Amino acid sequence: MNLTSAILEDRVHVAGLGVISAIGNSVPSTFDSLRTSTSGIGPLTIFDSVYQGVLPVGEVKMPNVVLAEILSLPPHITRTALLGIHAAREAVAHAGINLNKWRTGLISATTVGGMDKTELFFEEFLKDPKKGSLLDVVNHGCGRSTEIIARDLGINKYISTINTACSSSTNAIALAARMIKAGMLDVVVAGGTDALTKFTLNGFNSLMILDTQPCRPFDAQRNGLNLGEGAGFIVLVSDKVKKAEGVKATSYVNGYANTSDAFHQTASSPEGRGSFSAMQKALAMSDLHPEDIDYINLHGTGTSNNDLSEGTAIARLFGTRYPKLSSTKAFTGHTLGASGGIEAVISLLAIDQQCVFPNLRFENAIPEIGISPQLNFETGLGVHHVMSNSFGFGGNCSSIIFSKNRN
Repeated sequence: MNLTSAILEDRVHVAGLGVISAIGNSVPSTFDSLRTSTSGIGPLTIFDSVYQGVLPVGEVKMPNVVLAEILSLPPHITRTALLGIHAAREAVAHAGINLNKWRTGLISATTVGGMDKTELFFEEFLKDPKKGSLLDVVNHGCGRSTEIIARDLGINKYISTINTACSSSTNAIALAARMIKAGMLDVVVAGGTDALTKFTLNGFNSLMILDTQPCRPFDAQRNGLNLGEGAGFIVLVSDKVKKAEGVKATSYVNGYANTSDAFHQTASSPEGRGSFSAMQKALAMSDLHPEDIDYINLHGTGTSNNDLSEGTAIARLFGTRYPKLSSTKAFTGHTLGASGGIEAVISLLAIDQQCVFPNLRFENAIPEIGISPQLNFETGLGVHHVMSNSFGFGGNCSSIIFSKNRN
């Protein structure tokens, strides 16, 4: 079936949410941290590194052994898969749908895959080639974590893995929505998962974009990002499933776009070409205007290049009448391929709870753009349309818009 020619008019509804990150092991605990401005950025503890005590991170406060015990799974499973299973199970439980009754798929995003276990293997292997367990490398590939999550959920109709750097999860959700609209699937669990690893910590540090202090997204004195980990998944359903199952979905996927900045391997264009185009195209698909957006969950990594580029694109699209906006990476750290999934859950919470979340540690606006993000948790608002931005290495820019169901 041709995806572009078979798009239907039915809405793709959000039936369930699941999340785990540095600020909570569930949707309620995550919301509580956002509501109380409780950041999860802190010292690295889950593995040994020369940067312990030097580079703060947003880590999930549970080692693998504890995660595996909670999930009743063997401890050799990769951290990426464990985090993904934790969030995906919550999303499915929240949806309350019998997945086996429908054509159900899983589209999961990751950039790290099973690298956390591979690192352990090679550390032992380099000391003695006879040592090291192959269980630590057999699950290395990104697609393997998706297979493990799918097996845990009992999904076998359709599974796919997306790795487009930091826009991965947003693209996973967009693909899920397309497949439901095209009549190819009825239910899709979509999102992403990533774990902190030595490779990513060392790699991002070599790019000189990590802050030695808790990050300050969109602040004039920002000095880099903090890496984080976690997983965020949502359950998407067709209009037919919503009606048949009596799903009380408060939100739906309204529009999305993926564009190429085509500027640099690891930097965004100064004028934010890809960011602007992604937001513009997402609005066009949603049949919305810039003034219709009530809140933007910024990509907002805290790096000099990213925030200026994204802010320039927002100023170009929205002018001086930009909506309330904030980067929640000041809470969670940058969770790489999982960020779009985690921030989708946060964006949907803004609609569910009719609120917006603060941009922690902001003091002064970037002079070139003059954008001041939300400083406090604010509730009792009319939040009907939320845009979530996810921009990755290689110029892979994605925006998605979630809207409140009115019926």
